[in-house]
Amino acid sequence: MTGSRIVIVGDLINDIVAVTREPLRPDTDTTATIRPSSGGSAANTAVWLARAGAAVDFVAAVGAHDAHLHEEELAEAGVTPHLQVEVAAPTGTIIIIVQGSERTMLTERGANSLLTSAAVTDALLADAALLHVSGYSIVDGFRVAGTRALLDRAAAAGVPVSVNPGSIGFIADFGVEAFLEAIAGASLLFLSGDEARLLTGLDGAERQARALARDFPIVALTRGAEGVLLVVDGGEPVAIPARSVRAIDPTGAGDAFIGGFLASWTQAPDAVAAAEAGVFTAARAVMAIGGRPPI
Repeated sequence: MTGSRIVIVGDLINDIVAVTREPLRPDTDTTATIRPSSGGSAANTAVWLARAGAAVDFVAAVGAHDAHLHEEELAEAGVTPHLQVEVAAPTGTIIIIVQGSERTMLTERGANSLLTSAAVTDALLADAALLHVSGYSIVDGFRVAGTRALLDRAAAAGVPVSVNPGSIGFIADFGVEAFLEAIAGASLLFLSGDEARLLTGLDGAERQARALARDFPIVALTRGAEGVLLVVDGGEPVAIPARSVRAIDPTGAGDAFIGGFLASWTQAPDAVAAAEAGVFTAARAVMAIGGRPPI
């Protein structure tokens, strides 16, 4: 890694998070704590990275009606925004219904669907220590050809790539083989147990992590309260325990883990130490509502 900045490309979302206080009651009222916030997996990771002291460039697409607000918010968080502004599409919006550790998400991708991989310019890659790509943009925007073109340009610039697959529903619709073809050559893969099961067709975290490690030098499989299973260069899986905290909202925990991991790993490429930093950051994330660091 010769560059000085981390480039994040992916989704930017307006989140509406509803944490229910009782089981959902159809056709009548259910009491809940409701908070609007800015989100998006890639945007969340960018902000957590900046909070950890990293220099971050964030590339995304946004609707014209609130582009300035998002640009200001990202800049105030320490992120340098590079926003593709769309006049005919709104900023993406997700309604997130949280019930304990489970979440249901109603998603409008909006301007995110129009983001192109060319928005990550060669100038950004020239000063990049790492490029992180959100799977949402791969399956809904870049597709295979655009993702391959981006990863090939990163390789030519000597920039390692990390990938976070994202929605298992979107990936299933896109096709597992097509997704794996798109991300071939990435150096780091961050994913959940559900995502690992979909991509490998296997049960059991160790079997999944070992299988994925055949194609990716670093695999970090997040398991919620069970912590993270890490495989480096095909070695033995290493279990990193989760921190014991009072969890309020799991939204963005994985994004925070990635932010903490990359902030550490790009400074000193010790994957175990980076995973421990990621677990610490994820613990902070679940203690507040929303996917970004509390102000």
